Amino acid sequence: MDSLSEIVSFGWQSSLRVAHSSFVFTSRAIGILAQLAKGNPNHREIAITLREAFSDLGATYIKLGQFIASAPSLFPKEYVEEMQVCLDSVRPVAFRDIRSSVERELGGKLETLFHSFDETPLASASIAQVHAAVTKEGLDVVVKVQRPDVHLTLKTDMQILKILTKILEIIAPEFKKSGLTAMFEEFQTSILQEIDFIQEAKNIEEFEDYLLRVKESRARVPRVYHTLSTKKVLTMERFYGVPITDEVGLRKFTNNPRKILSDALEIWFSSLSNQGFFHADVHAGNLMILKDGTIGFIDFGIVGRISPKIWKGLMLFTQGIGIGEPTLVAKGLVEMDSTDSGVNPTVLAKELDSVFNELESVYVHLTDNEIFDESRVNRIMYEMKEIAEKNGLKIPREFALLMKQMLYFDRYVKSIAPEINLFRDTQKFAIS
Repeated sequence: MDSLSEIVSFGWQSSLRVAHSSFVFTSRAIGILAQLAKGNPNHREIAITLREAFSDLGATYIKLGQFIASAPSLFPKEYVEEMQVCLDSVRPVAFRDIRSSVERELGGKLETLFHSFDETPLASASIAQVHAAVTKEGLDVVVKVQRPDVHLTLKTDMQILKILTKILEIIAPEFKKSGLTAMFEEFQTSILQEIDFIQEAKNIEEFEDYLLRVKESRARVPRVYHTLSTKKVLTMERFYGVPITDEVGLRKFTNNPRKILSDALEIWFSSLSNQGFFHADVHAGNLMILKDGTIGFIDFGIVGRISPKIWKGLMLFTQGIGIGEPTLVAKGLVEMDSTDSGVNPTVLAKELDSVFNELESVYVHLTDNEIFDESRVNRIMYEMKEIAEKNGLKIPREFALLMKQMLYFDRYVKSIAPEINLFRDTQKFAIS
């Protein structure tokens, strides 16, 4: 949608959302303008004001704050540090609204649907809130409930942000070279994937089917309770354990954290190589070691699917990164393309040289204490895509998801098993 009139065509609720967004930003802008008028603005205070505005506006803007928090090379330090709050603390939805949503979606009173339902959330995120509950059969579950009107809010906000992005690129053309539009499109695609809980349930069960088919006993996914689930409410088995990045907690359940991490990598890579399916959001909170010592994969809101051809290209690409060989990186990109355009990998490697060096820098300097710079990775992917397309190649969207996920994994590796070179050793983890 390319005009403001198309935004409000969603209806009066969207028009109210536009008005509310305008009011919040206008009221906060007064304080920001006052800071700027001083001639020596306090960027810490401006960052706090912006973060408060994002918090007031909810889902989309909290996600935007999270993006800023993970992008230290794109935004000033004060803003990156302040937006860390968006990663850890999201204002919870009032329980009466959660009750109303669950009862409306499941068609009954909460007391008739569950034996018990905790009013205090286990977690409150920008898209949904998670509550512990016990079913009528006495089973421990977690109930993931979408925030009220989040779907309409996201659709409206996305159109506002799309227009703002285009305006920004017109006013400041250098932003176009930064890959801002590509970043926004990826942001939009991923966030809209997260609000269909029926699809998320299918993703969970697809991964479970794979584990059963290959007789993989080292990992589990939560069971989905379909009679207590809809597009906006997802009821799942409750897992008890600790995040795989919690070394102290890990040692309560295993005396070999390195093996647990290695097992998790093998399972993730094997689903990718054998099934062409991968969990695309395995951050610290979504990968657990459970009390029985098995590995728990949770939160399948974002997944990716690749063809055997892309997999083969990825193997060449990661080997090239791992051993510092740009020609191999170029061969991998050529292999991923489905057009067989006859691109010369040697020529492509020369054009990719500066991009390759920056990607290698991200890999080498990524340590456990650093903030994951997603914006830098996004820009590298955008530059790589631009060079590849100039040479007649088409780079699949899934490639960027894979690269970001592998860099997330690399952080865990550097913390728990620094002797592993994830990119060089990719094929070792991709067991049959």
